Amino acid sequence: MIKILFICHGNICRSTLAESVFTHKVNSLGLAHNFEIDSFATSREEIGNPPHYGTVNKLREEHIPLVPHHAKQITWKDYERADYIIGMDTANIRNLNRMLKNDPDGKVYKFLSFTGSGRDIADPWYTGDFEATYRDVVEGCNGFLAYLRREGKI
Repeated sequence: MIKILFICHGNICRSTLAESVFTHKVNSLGLAHNFEIDSFATSREEIGNPPHYGTVNKLREEHIPLVPHHAKQITWKDYERADYIIGMDTANIRNLNRMLKNDPDGKVYKFLSFTGSGRDIADPWYTGDFEATYRDVVEGCNGFLAYLRREGKI
């Protein structure tokens, strides 16, 4: 079982979008039994809140089921049980390293690094552009699945 945690600042936009898109992809590929997928925040600002309406609307538009979720902050216990902790941008990675003892087990990755890019996924909370965020999340999901195949994990 591969345990994946998607991370963004508030856990209501990008990480919940990634959680739902990746869950949909592995379900469609018949690989769901190989994965445990969740998402978390680096901040406490949105704790308890549901996914942002822009995320919900974009998923609906793409006919992708929303994984039921309420924002929560990552903890050391989450780190210990995870295999991959995937941050959406440079600030997320910096905060994760600060929060998670500088990632002693090498579990923290920037999402688009799986595509060969060092780009950040822009935060639609600020940009309002859920379409661009969705395209980047799909690119990241495809890159991550390709990485897992190359590594012989799926």
